[in-house]
Amino acid sequence: MNDSIFHTDTIERLTALLHSPRNIIITTHHKPDGDALGSSLGLMHVLRQCGHRVQVILPSEFPGFLNWMSGSGDAVDFIRESSKGTKAMNDAELLFCLDFNDPARVEALEGVLRKSSATKILIDHHLDPKTEDFNLSISLPSQASTSEIIVHLVCHLGLDGFLHRDAAECLYAGIMTDTGSFRFNSVTSSTHRAVARLMDAGVRNDWVFERIYDHNSENRIRFMGYTLLEKMKVIPEFSTVVMTASQDDMDRFGHAPGDLEGIVNYGLSITGMKLSVFFSQRDGLVKISFRSKGAFSVKEIAEKYFHGGGHRNAAGGRSNTDLDSAVQTFIDLLPNYESELRPDAR
Repeated sequence: MNDSIFHTDTIERLTALLHSPRNIIITTHHKPDGDALGSSLGLMHVLRQCGHRVQVILPSEFPGFLNWMSGSGDAVDFIRESSKGTKAMNDAELLFCLDFNDPARVEALEGVLRKSSATKILIDHHLDPKTEDFNLSISLPSQASTSEIIVHLVCHLGLDGFLHRDAAECLYAGIMTDTGSFRFNSVTSSTHRAVARLMDAGVRNDWVFERIYDHNSENRIRFMGYTLLEKMKVIPEFSTVVMTASQDDMDRFGHAPGDLEGIVNYGLSITGMKLSVFFSQRDGLVKISFRSKGAFSVKEIAEKYFHGGGHRNAAGGRSNTDLDSAVQTFIDLLPNYESELRPDAR
């Protein structure tokens, strides 16, 4: 597989760290998505096969449509089991930090993570990592997902013989969800080589797809329909779509974790749209998902105005104002990007 993405020193250091059985913790960002959970569980399965003692600790719960992943039931939700999670973190020798570039992304778990005396290893594909917070950093923004990085890393470490179907299907789900089912421009030949290796390990691609995309609750489908019909605003002069969901909206439809996943992408399916933004109000905080097409970067807007960040075409942010104010702040910014967003811009 692709042998140019890892420094030789990195492989040598990891090989030495994993030479004998270790007590290992794997963690990821708050509100884990498919890539966060898939990369964590996939790596867990491989390392357990190698004889290591491995526990996944999540900063919060994950969406229900991911609970089919092998090992998900053994993961510790730090919000619900903080004492158990703290003890496990304190006892760890190695701490793998996956799919986040800043310790602040683990939220409630941050203090325990920072105090841990374990060797901290970052594996991530987001821009601008805070490498000073980790003992070893593998930051590869060129890769489409953290799960893809894990596949390549496992092979470079010579551990691909331990890449069995349980691990492979978790990693496949991570790659699939973070690439929009392989349609984003982050997908490369390297991505497909990683997927080919997972298929060789027994991945049932149609089965994984069905578990993620065809297991919606009735409430979620009705919520999505309501949002698209009643809460979507198209701003054609800026090739932009804005969608919102208030706390009342989510309460009305019995919102569950993961129900908002992917709604923002529908805006970009409208002909001519270059930018889609979804604002959701939860627990007094407005969270914002940004998606774009082509060369227009949403990372700058998320960072500069909404305390966030991410990738060029996919980013997230937040606002401490009310929902209407956050939306208006964003709309007021659009004229600043008229040269890039107007319909005739290339």
